[in-house]
Amino acid sequence: MIGQWQGGFQGEVRVTAGSAAISGWTVTWAFPSGQSVNQSWNAQVSSSGANVTARNMTYNGNLGAGASATFGFIGSWNGTNTNPTPTCSAT
Repeated sequence: MIGQWQGGFQGEVRVTAGSAAISGWTVTWAFPSGQSVNQSWNAQVSSSGANVTARNMTYNGNLGAGASATFGFIGSWNGTNTNPTPTCSAT
């Protein structure tokens, strides 16, 4: 989490390729406390209930070995704002 304010927050995720180049990536997570994503950049983000999926854009999916791409989002929360645990996979 980059920042938080009453009812809202900004998140940022860095995706890093391992020892081999990748041609695309997907990051998934489930919000544990009812948060939601309202806006995003540098990723195609979709959600269904608490489950969120972020996929690379055409310009940031190809990553060389050890290279990184970052995406961000603005979200909303009510009650508590607990950090989720993202999972990343190469596509």
